Amino acid sequence: MTRILLLAGTTIAALALGVPAALAQTALVGIDSVDDRIDDIDRAAQIDLDRGNDAFRYGSPDYREGMSGSASLSYAGKTGATDSSEFSLGARLRFANGPFVQNLGMVLDFAEFDSDKTKEDTFFIYDANYYFNDSFYGFVLGRVKTDGLAATADDVKTDAFLGVGPGYRIVNTRDLSWRVQAGIGVSYLQDGLEDSVTETGYIASSRLFWRLNDKLFATNDTDILESDTATRVNNDLGLNVKMTDMFATRISYLTEYNDSRAVKTENKLGVSLVYSF
Repeated sequence: MTRILLLAGTTIAALALGVPAALAQTALVGIDSVDDRIDDIDRAAQIDLDRGNDAFRYGSPDYREGMSGSASLSYAGKTGATDSSEFSLGARLRFANGPFVQNLGMVLDFAEFDSDKTKEDTFFIYDANYYFNDSFYGFVLGRVKTDGLAATADDVKTDAFLGVGPGYRIVNTRDLSWRVQAGIGVSYLQDGLEDSVTETGYIASSRLFWRLNDKLFATNDTDILESDTATRVNNDLGLNVKMTDMFATRISYLTEYNDSRAVKTENKLGVSLVYSF
């Protein structure tokens, strides 16, 4: 049996269950629905742990040939005094064929409250690398991020980029992998009033994976996208710890900066703890 303790920022939620003597009463007292919610939290925490434990995304294609990937989907709906629904879908597909490695990622987030949309976000990314030798490679990178609820000139409705360039793998072992890349391409920005700008963009990226031991590893992804209209910076730092066979945790800190938005910087702290016995 698995129990989850999930921390988000400084908020701690704890739940204790008492099982009634008559199993037929579980539906009436709500035990079944609570058990389902615990399973949902369990899956969410495990997905967060698995997302960070992905050395193949950082390491050499020689380490894993063929196709691999992962996908997760969640839905929650509520009716009664208020009607609400939330839907999330995330998927990642990787295909390695000799020196050519392709990665495709997708995230969909939708939410409604009393028939009003409160979230309509999508994110797609395509990353292809061709390795000329163990260290040097060329890349093609395409990304599109949309906010379907953007409605003002200060909101970013669509943020897209397509670019190419060289990359260099500074370190490449199973325990430590670090590569950097830089390129040029086309940047596209559209605000909530659907006014758009298409211009030359420049990107620089860093990918770091460090396995300290069998129980501890860290990742750090950094992307800097520069154009005349906006500077965008993303940094995703993650630390995964497997303390025992019964206890594991992932701590992540995501920073997003876009100087074309009204609120330029957004930070997100996530902590997932899993305890099994």
